[in-house]
Amino acid sequence: MEYKFIKSEEIMDWEGRKRARFVNSLSGFKSATLIGSYHPEFGDNLSIVSSVVHLGSTPPLMGFVLRPPGEDAHTYKNIKSTGICTFSHVNENIIEKAHQTSARYPRGSSEFDEVGLTPRRIENWPAPCVEEAKVRMGLTLVDDTELVNGCRFMTCAVNWFELESGDMGEDGYVDLSSLGGVTISGLDGYHRTPGIYRLSYAKIDREIEKMTDFTSGWHE
Repeated sequence: MEYKFIKSEEIMDWEGRKRARFVNSLSGFKSATLIGSYHPEFGDNLSIVSSVVHLGSTPPLMGFVLRPPGEDAHTYKNIKSTGICTFSHVNENIIEKAHQTSARYPRGSSEFDEVGLTPRRIENWPAPCVEEAKVRMGLTLVDDTELVNGCRFMTCAVNWFELESGDMGEDGYVDLSSLGGVTISGLDGYHRTPGIYRLSYAKIDREIEKMTDFTSGWHE
């Protein structure tokens, strides 16, 4: 089998979108998340990202990357203004609508209205989440860090979670596959997430066990 060897210097000569697709594809499969935000003057905003990561569970912390803030950095400006946002997981039923939120709509234009998704309001939480999503959460901004390339890494504390009842295992595991959850590769590849199996907590003096029923849970 032949392999193609490419130096980083070479791809810098590629057309910008080709380079972005290439590098984004090789970073692996990523989460597909809609970030809901709100501004008291401009209203609701919804934007898809593929950079959400888990940062800790005690307390619950998550983070995500946004491009260098420019004139149309509506999500960034809203979160900096209000200090809150929501995450809504993308499922198979809303892929195209979710992807369309990446279009550069003008300030004051709600992506909910533009793409046909429904804002869901949680009491005392102005930032909307997505009614059509099956996993949702509300977050508070903790830290905003500028990265070496000008992008921003936003660290957020999770204040509340909402998911369809019956889809959490006895041990707390949430099977996103059973909820129709999808993942992203590159900039525009969407994939189903069929489960293979779960593996027991790895220890040096114990063999790994397999579980094919994702919601039955480990009894630890």
